[in-house]
This record gives sequence, structure tokens and C-alpha cells, in this order.
Amino acid sequence: MDMESTAEGQPAPVHGYTSNKSAYLLRLKRIEGQVRGIARMVEDDKYCIDILTQVSAVTKALHAVSLGLLEEHIGHCVVGAASEPDPDRRSEEIDLKVKEAADAIGRLLR
Repeated sequence: MDMESTAEGQPAPVHGYTSNKSAYLLRLKRIEGQVRGIARMVEDDKYCIDILTQVSAVTKALHAVSLGLLEEHIGHCVVGAASEPDPDRRSEEIDLKVKEAADAIGRLLR
């Protein structure tokens, strides 16, 4: 796994999403604002269908973030495991990373 340094000088892991981290944070902050807006709608006794429409929008936005992160995991972590020079370790690493992806997909589908 690639490493960068943290502010404390400690190595920080470089994940598949690292190059897009600021975009993910921006999207998540936007989603956070949408959720606060939904809470205000409930506080203000807005029409239930209007609230559900906003909940649906947030759900879709979170799914988009999830799918992006999953794609980054496959493109970085799974592909990285496939480049492991030791054949025995490579097989183990690929199996681990694919299982992580499959488990994440399972959680998204529940």
C-alpha cells in the first residue's frame, strides 16, 4: 500500500479514493446539508411526501458516493493486490480484497 505523511509526520495510507478525497468530502458535506434540511422540514411540519422526496434524493446521493468508493476500491486495492510479486501472497491479497468488495456490495444491497 502506498503511504503519505500525516501532519504529525506519521505515514498515512493512500487509499483508492485519496486522489478524489476533496470531491468526496464536498459531496458528503452537501449530503449533510440535505439531511439538516430534511430535519428542518420535519420541525416545520412539512408535507410528508415532500420530506420523502428529499430522503430519496439523499439516499441516491449516498449510493452515488458508495458506488464511487467501491469503484475506487476495485481499481486501486484489488488491482494493487494483483500486482503483488509473491504469487502465494498475491492470491491471498486478491481473495481478501475481492471479499471486502463483495461484502461491501452486500451491505449496500440490504
